[in-house]
Amino acid sequence: MDMPSAQQAIACNKDAWDQSADLHKTTDTWSALLRAVANPGFSCLDPTLTGVLQDIGVAGKDVVQLCCNNGRESLSLLGLGARSVVGVDQSRAFLQQANELAERSPYQPEFIESDIHQLPERLQGRFDIALVTIGVLGWMPDVALFMQHVASCLKPGGSLVMYETHPFLEVFDPRAQNPFLPASSYFQREPFVLQEAIVYEGQAEVAGPTSYWFVHTLGDVVSAAICADLQISHLQEYAHSNREELYDQYEHQPAQLPLCFTLTAIKQSA
Repeated sequence: MDMPSAQQAIACNKDAWDQSADLHKTTDTWSALLRAVANPGFSCLDPTLTGVLQDIGVAGKDVVQLCCNNGRESLSLLGLGARSVVGVDQSRAFLQQANELAERSPYQPEFIESDIHQLPERLQGRFDIALVTIGVLGWMPDVALFMQHVASCLKPGGSLVMYETHPFLEVFDPRAQNPFLPASSYFQREPFVLQEAIVYEGQAEVAGPTSYWFVHTLGDVVSAAICADLQISHLQEYAHSNREELYDQYEHQPAQLPLCFTLTAIKQSA
């Protein structure tokens, strides 16, 4: 089958996210979020990401979260003491959820509807920290271009903070008869073609619109940051999973796989 252009993949992915949004509001997780965000100390960030942000010094900083989904992590940043938070996402449907959560919260982040590749001029050079979390890189056809857009939001001396799935995990199919047997190449360049709704709870597949998932090696990610004039200051790999419950089976193995990583990088002065 013919692979889509980057622009076609981005458009298909946007449509898939918009169409999946309602599925996320029928879960116990959503009901719990609506209650939890009213707490000024609310945070959905795990100890790993919380520690990295505290080491960077998130308190009192201006932060942008790129691909913020329903805004729960953006609200968490304000709970950690960020001075201001802007959440950016291309899915209008998920930003509606973000605003619904913000209405229940004591905090007021700003949410902006924008494709990462078409960021508004007013975001350029504005932020001390740019946050990128789980499940962002795989939707990006070109990780080097993505990093350039991330860097464009930062002030000189500002920091990218990333907490992502380890790309090595992508070689395994957690639903396979033997989920520990590599099912695809770590160096695969063609995207996975998905035809299921984008949901993160439960193991059942639900049919949905076509979307495209791209695999970038850890070397790709590091090189992309360097080429965007971001100086790597921290890179750590972990044996715990930060994605769907389906991947928990890869934890606590005798021969442990790398399951996720954190990366921080500082924008160099012009």
